[in-house]
Amino acid sequence: MAQVIDRGRARCAGFGEFVWIWNAMMGLGLPGHHRDMAVWLEVCWKAGKGQLLLMAFRNSGKSTLVGLFCAWLLYRDADLRILVLAADLGLAKKMVRNVKRVIERHPLLVGLLPEKRVDWGTQRFTVERPGVLRDPSMQAAGIGGNITGSRADVVICDDVEVPKNSDSAHKRAELREKLGEIAYVLSPDGTQIYVGTPHSYYSIYADEIRAETGETAPFLAGFERFCLPILDEQGQSNWPERFPTLKIEEIRTHTGERKFASQMMLKMLAPSDGILDPARLHRYGDDAVIEQANGALRLSIAGRRMVAGACHFDPSFGASGGVPGGANGGAHDGAVIACVYVCERGEYWLHDMAWLTFDPTRLHEADEASQICAKAAAFIRQNHLPSVRVETNGVGRFLPNILRRALKQADWAASVVEHHEAKNKDARIEDAFGAVLSAGLLHAHARIWQTPFIREMREWRPGEGRGRGRSKAGQHDDGLDAVAGCLIHEPVRLPRVEKARSGGDWRPAGAAFSARNGFQP
Repeated sequence: MAQVIDRGRARCAGFGEFVWIWNAMMGLGLPGHHRDMAVWLEVCWKAGKGQLLLMAFRNSGKSTLVGLFCAWLLYRDADLRILVLAADLGLAKKMVRNVKRVIERHPLLVGLLPEKRVDWGTQRFTVERPGVLRDPSMQAAGIGGNITGSRADVVICDDVEVPKNSDSAHKRAELREKLGEIAYVLSPDGTQIYVGTPHSYYSIYADEIRAETGETAPFLAGFERFCLPILDEQGQSNWPERFPTLKIEEIRTHTGERKFASQMMLKMLAPSDGILDPARLHRYGDDAVIEQANGALRLSIAGRRMVAGACHFDPSFGASGGVPGGANGGAHDGAVIACVYVCERGEYWLHDMAWLTFDPTRLHEADEASQICAKAAAFIRQNHLPSVRVETNGVGRFLPNILRRALKQADWAASVVEHHEAKNKDARIEDAFGAVLSAGLLHAHARIWQTPFIREMREWRPGEGRGRGRSKAGQHDDGLDAVAGCLIHEPVRLPRVEKARSGGDWRPAGAAFSARNGFQP
C-alpha cells in the first residue's frame, strides 16, 4: 500500500519526473511506453493497490524502470524494506546493484546516502533512514533461496518464471509453492509486483483458469495488470525507435513463431514447439448412444456409427488426494484407463479416460488393487466396452484376475487381455499419435479437456522420459501412454469406397472385344 511521507520537502517529485531527471542525466530520452508504465505504477501505488503485474515484451526496459520505481519509493519513504526475488540470485542482484547506483548518483537521492556505508553491497544495502530496522532497505534473493526470516514492505518478483522452472507440471508446482512463501514475508499492507514474460501455457501470469491442472482461479487472480506486447492492435510497433517493423520481422524469423508469440506478444505458450498439438484434436460434446435395431445393438456418437472400440488399462497404485496426474502429482506412474471408439469412416474417437486412485481410509474394507479394479470395472461398464487390455508390467502382473472378479461383481461381461509391453514408451507414443494426428483422424470428447491429458500433450518431449534412460524430470505421460495403447492395438479400418462408374476408356485397345473360341486347329 502507498505510504506517502514528505520529510520536509517543499514538493515530492512524481515518478515520471523522477525518471525524466535520471534519463536526462544519462543522456537518454523517455520512450512513450516507459512513460505509460511510470504513470501506471504511480497511479496504482497512490491508489493503494498492492498486487501488480507488469508484462512487457523482451528488451523493453521493464526491469530497469521497476528498479527506478524502487529508488523512487525509497525517496518517498526511506524506511521501506524492498525484497527482490528472481529465478536465480544473480538476476536479483542485478536489480539491487542498479538501484544502488541510482541512489548514489540521482540528484534527488543525496539524503539517502549513509555517512558510513557499512551495509552497502550488491546483494543488499541500507540507506540513511530514521528507523532502526532489522532488514535492509533492499536485498536480493533467488526464488530457491531461504527467505523465511526476511520481512519486506515491497516484494519485486523479477522474471521468477523462466524455461527451466516452468517446462513441467512438477516444476511449476514447486515454483507456485515457493512464491506462496511471499505471503509470510510481506507486511500486512505490503505490495507485490510481478515483472516478466510467460514461458508456458500454464504460466503463473495466465489470466484464465486451466481446469485440467485442478486450479479454481488463476495464480495471480485479483492483480492489476499492465500488458504491453511489441505490436499494438493495428500491428504497429510499441517502440518504433528501437524496434521498427523490419527489426521485428527479423526477430520473428530468427526466433520462430512460438517464441516470438510468447516473449514478444505475451501469449501463454511454451517458447518451443511440442510434438503433440492439442489443436489437431476434433472436439465434440455428444454422448454415446446405445440403440437396438434389427435385433442387434448399435453404438453411435454424433450420428456416426461406431464399429470397433479399444480400452487400455495401465495400472499403478496411487493414493487419492489432489488432482490425479495434476500439478501436485508425484513423478510415479498413475493408474490410467482410456477408451477409444472407431467409426465406420475409420476415424478414432477418444471418448473417455480416468485417473484411478484408491482411498487409504477404506483399506480396512478393500485393498488398493481391489479399489482400483472396481473403478476400472465401472469405467468399462459405463462405456459399454466388450474387452480391456491390461498392461502387466510391474504391479499389473497381479491385476488381471482381480479385474475379472471386479467385472463379475459389476455384472458386466468383458474379456481381460493381458499384455506385457516391451516397446520403448516414447516410440510407442510417437507411433500411435503421429499419423493419426497428422491426418486429422482423432476426435476427443469435451470432458478430456478437464483431465491432465491435454497438458500432457502440450508438454510431451520425447527423450525426457524414462524410455530413453533419462530421469523423468517431472514429465507426466501416463494418459498419453494409455491412449497410445488404444490406438496401437486397434487395427486400422479403412472407410468403404464405392466403385466409381466407368465413363469408357480412351486408350487404344482399351475397349472390350469378343474373340472366337469355337475353331478347330
